[in-house]
Amino acid sequence: MVQETSLSTNDFIFPLFIIEGQNQRTEISSMPGIYRYTVDMLLEEIASCVELGIKAFAPFPNIPEPLKDKYATESHNSEGLYAGAIREIKKNFPEVVLMTDVAMDPYSSDGHDGIVENGQILNDETLEVLGKMALVQARAGADIVGPSDMMDGRVGHIRRVLDENGFTKVGIMSYTAKYASAFYGPFRDALDSAPKMGDKKTYQMNPANSREALIEAELDTAEGADFLMVKPALAYLDIIKLLRDNAHLPIAAYNISGEYAMVKAAAQKGWIDGEKAMLETLTSIKRAGADIILSYFAKEFAQYLKK
Repeated sequence: MVQETSLSTNDFIFPLFIIEGQNQRTEISSMPGIYRYTVDMLLEEIASCVELGIKAFAPFPNIPEPLKDKYATESHNSEGLYAGAIREIKKNFPEVVLMTDVAMDPYSSDGHDGIVENGQILNDETLEVLGKMALVQARAGADIVGPSDMMDGRVGHIRRVLDENGFTKVGIMSYTAKYASAFYGPFRDALDSAPKMGDKKTYQMNPANSREALIEAELDTAEGADFLMVKPALAYLDIIKLLRDNAHLPIAAYNISGEYAMVKAAAQKGWIDGEKAMLETLTSIKRAGADIILSYFAKEFAQYLKK
C-alpha cells in the first residue's frame, strides 16, 4: 500500500538489433542474452515478447561495411535492411509501437552521427540526411522516430519534413540529453558503429553539465518533440529528475548497453544477484521520474513478472 514506485511491462521499450540474411541469431559477446537477428528471426523474438506483455520496440540496424559511405546514403534507402524490417514488423504486428533510430553512425564510413569534413561535424548539412532518413522510416511504418544524433535543430527539421509529407501523427522522441559517455561500448560492438576517428564530444553533452540539459529540453520542446530522453540513465538519474521537474512532456530514459553489461558481468562472476540488481536499477530509473524506459532488461523483466 505504501510503495511509491512500481514497474510494469507498459513502462518499457525493448531495443533490438537487425542483421542481413536469413535464419540467423548471433549473441553479442559484450551483452550476454542480447542478440542480432535476421528479420525472420526478429519476428519470432517480437512474438515471444508480445506474449509477455511488451508492446513497444526500438530496432537498430547492423549495416554491412560495403554499404557505408561518408554521407550515409544507405540510411534513406527505402529498399534497404532497415526500412524493410520496419515494414515486416508492422505488417506482422500492427498493434505494437515501433520507435526507429534517426542517426548517421550505423551507415557512416566515419562512424559519426554527422557528416565529417576536415575533422569537423557539419551540423546543417547533416540535417538534410536526417530528414530523408526519418521520412523513409515513417513511410515504412514507424510510429515514433528517435533522432539520436544530437545535431542542433534536428527536431524542428524532422518535424517539418514529416508534416509536409503527411506524417503529422508520427511522434518524435528526441534524445534530448545524450551525454558523451563511456558506457556506449557494447552497443557500438553490436552495430560495428564506433567512430573511425576522434570522439563525439563536440555534439554529445559533457557529463559534467546538468543545466545544459534544461537548455536542450527547452529547444526540443519548442521545435516539436513529443518526448524528451535522457541517455544514459543510471549515471544520470539526477538529469532525469531535473527534466521531470522542469518539463511537461513525457520523459524517457535509455538504460544503455554498458549499464546492462556491468550487471550481467558481475552476476556471471557471482559477485551480485543479477535479478535483484536488475530490479533495483530499473526501479531507480522510474523513481527518478522516467515515464518510459528503453532497456535491454525489458524481456527479462517481463519474464520475471510472469514467474
